[in-house]
Amino acid sequence: MSNNYKLSDYLLDVVNYMGANDIFGVPGDYNLQFLDHITHRQDLKWTGNANELNASYMADGYAREKGFAAFVTTFGVGELSAINGLAGSIAEHVPVLEIVGAPTNNVQNNGSLVHHTFGDHKFDRFEKAHRQLGIKSARLDGEHAIDQINDVAQYIYETKKPAYIILPTNLVEMEVNKSLKDSIPNLFFNKEMNSENSFEQIKSSINNIENPVIVMGHEVDRFNVFNDIKSFSSNNNIPVLDLGLGKGNIDESFSNFVGTYNGQISDESVNKYVANADTVVLIGAKLTDSVTGGFTQQFNEQNTIVLNYENANIYGKSVDKDYNFKTIMTYLSKTKLDLSLPSIKNADNVSEIKPSNNKLTQSFYDKAISQFTSADNTIVAEQGTSFFGLASQKLPKGAKFFGQPLWGSIGYAFPAALGNQIANKNRRIVLSTGEGSLQLTIQELGLAFREKLNPVMFVIDNSGYTVERVIHGMNEPYNDVPNLNYKLMPKAFGAKEDEYDFIEASTENELFDAIFKAKEEKDKLVLIQVNMEMKDVPEQLAKTAKAFADQNK
Repeated sequence: MSNNYKLSDYLLDVVNYMGANDIFGVPGDYNLQFLDHITHRQDLKWTGNANELNASYMADGYAREKGFAAFVTTFGVGELSAINGLAGSIAEHVPVLEIVGAPTNNVQNNGSLVHHTFGDHKFDRFEKAHRQLGIKSARLDGEHAIDQINDVAQYIYETKKPAYIILPTNLVEMEVNKSLKDSIPNLFFNKEMNSENSFEQIKSSINNIENPVIVMGHEVDRFNVFNDIKSFSSNNNIPVLDLGLGKGNIDESFSNFVGTYNGQISDESVNKYVANADTVVLIGAKLTDSVTGGFTQQFNEQNTIVLNYENANIYGKSVDKDYNFKTIMTYLSKTKLDLSLPSIKNADNVSEIKPSNNKLTQSFYDKAISQFTSADNTIVAEQGTSFFGLASQKLPKGAKFFGQPLWGSIGYAFPAALGNQIANKNRRIVLSTGEGSLQLTIQELGLAFREKLNPVMFVIDNSGYTVERVIHGMNEPYNDVPNLNYKLMPKAFGAKEDEYDFIEASTENELFDAIFKAKEEKDKLVLIQVNMEMKDVPEQLAKTAKAFADQNK
């Protein structure tokens, strides 16, 4: 007698247990039967996208809030459309699962010339492409499917990295034992590790430091270790900074937090902490060009202790093999060193700005966004003028921030912002993007209204790809973009009059008025077109762009 519990149900139970309540994607004939299992559930919601690339971006943004996300594509054409977004998730360490609906195992084994293939009898090309990018993959088969799903789920849970499952259509309705569902919680537990040897090496090294500083990166958020760092810092009066890659996922109101570091081009008040340190303790960080002022950090292997998920080293030498990132952070949180460091005097130099009728500038815009950010806001900044201008601004307690400074895929921020808002509708997204970036993924504006989302969208209109202009080709036509009429966009994408507001701001006063109105209109999507001069760029972007240009020679 049928128990009516299918492999698809088990896979979705695992996905739901891992924290995803919404699943993104695009339908295709190889995944339609699987989608039925999503839409017929009460604990999952299907959120269809305009294209697969946007689905992957949206899942990435969702996972940054919820800790996990899943999206569904079809074989070949769908997964290749999404692979750029999934590559961004691997680059920036974001736990996302892609489920690909594929032809039956018989079709694949027979090498049939079916659609969405190259017509060459080879069905493993796309899987190999994902493997080549370092993305864990599993092609499900009838005999081992449960073990394969469990293996992928445990990998995502332990590493916080993305993965990829191929689900042939003949397995969608394969019956499995319903009692398997009861064992799902057993897949996810924190292994107790003994890291005494490596900890003693790390502790003794830090004890010999006279003037340490901690610089945090993105893995601090992925593995939820900020409170450990906060405790370690408080116990020992060690100043803490973050990098742009990882900014906003910690409490920047913490008394020992002294700012966001971006190499030698950082604000002087931030720069001095690193410049004066005899050792930098890097925790969960990657020192990429875009968050170090083009590799201008004032430290090297000889004065750095590195504590990352995958490895750790002290002044260039690996620590003992018993090292475990989470365990070490737990140990450090309880550690009182032999150091006698003075309390940190962290002067708050942030002063309120007052608007005038002057033309809007990038500098004023960045300070205005920071000034009006509140605890329930998540700022999402597109790579370019938005990210470089806003990443250096200090966030109030409770506020969050993210961008994509390592992968830097243009158009990422808009769908990622929507995904982040779907993950937690109690927070309000503040998106800052350029008109060039938005044009790549603006198709999801229709989704925003369909899902009744209420972000505040600042669209910087400064006549093209400004971030590219300052690297090379300031006046070249390849950095131009078409002029869109943003006022007409909401209606074109299905919005009703009471679901949105459009505001245009070209002066400081107009920007302030727009921000005040957006804060009042909490139930609407507010689209604010911000007009600025073509050559007006944040100071840190100008300096970083020069470094990029030099390294491209």
